[in-house]
Amino acid sequence: MLKQALARIAHPVEQAFDRVFLRSTPDEVVIDPYLGYATPEHILLRGRVLTHLRRTNPAPEASWWVNLRQMAGLFLTREVAGKTVCWGEVTAQTDEEGYFTLHVPRGEAAPGWFSAEVAIDGGEGATLEALVPPAEAPFGVISDIDDTVLETGAYSLLRNLWTSLTGNAMTRHVYEDAVTLMHGFVRLGAPVYFVSSSPWNLHHFLRRIFERHDLPKGPMFLRDLGISRTQFISGTHGDHKGAAIDSLLAANPDLPFVLVGDTGQHDPQVYLAAAERHPGRIVRVILREPGKGADRRDLARIEAMEERGIVVEHGTDYTAIIPELP
Repeated sequence: MLKQALARIAHPVEQAFDRVFLRSTPDEVVIDPYLGYATPEHILLRGRVLTHLRRTNPAPEASWWVNLRQMAGLFLTREVAGKTVCWGEVTAQTDEEGYFTLHVPRGEAAPGWFSAEVAIDGGEGATLEALVPPAEAPFGVISDIDDTVLETGAYSLLRNLWTSLTGNAMTRHVYEDAVTLMHGFVRLGAPVYFVSSSPWNLHHFLRRIFERHDLPKGPMFLRDLGISRTQFISGTHGDHKGAAIDSLLAANPDLPFVLVGDTGQHDPQVYLAAAERHPGRIVRVILREPGKGADRRDLARIEAMEERGIVVEHGTDYTAIIPELP
């Protein structure tokens, strides 16, 4: 209720600001490309239309102040609503935050990365990619990012902010055991998807980190921090992650899923709730225990998942985890 009340106040204020300070229609726009995914019927090509792209210029020796200024710059974007993006006869319009999704008929698309050159009115086109899982995939994997594959300190707000805002793509630490685990899943033919409460502004930044550390390429489900008519920010961490899990299970109706996460941001609670909504679809849960580790509530939720027949493995790292379906 509080967030809805804040949205009713903040949304018209934001619109008034845009009308006063951003009145002119931009002459040119660009597409910020996001990695998409597939359903049985469609390939979903995703992105966001902006007046210009924001990118960092990382250097290992950069000071925390330089990193902070560059990271802050990623959020200084101007989104463009009402633009038409098209691939052939398939079109989509950007919403009030500049986001769009093209629903391309899947047809006989080959497994792997589907690539398409899309066009936009008033700007340059872009190459969008989407993951099409193989028909013989044994299961799917949905992995958290913060403190699961990327050390963030999300269990502590101050540590999370400091790590996220004062590091860069060259200095951020990725867990090697997570890299090994994810590659093991990919070798088995499992599609891997990533979910994070990080905002969409960090999509390219996270992709650079993943590429630098050889993490498998996978569609990301990040969070919209914009203000709408009915919502201030985009719900809670749990709401966002739960909705992403629901979307991916619906997109892969014949696959069982393995969920990978940590105990630092309530993943046991989110994963138990997902298992309750989708009986039999979640078959394995793997949890890292950062910081002080699992607390009493985490352990109770782990026990509840095990009572549902889910194999749950948890510990300080993933070194003993075998990438297989139980």
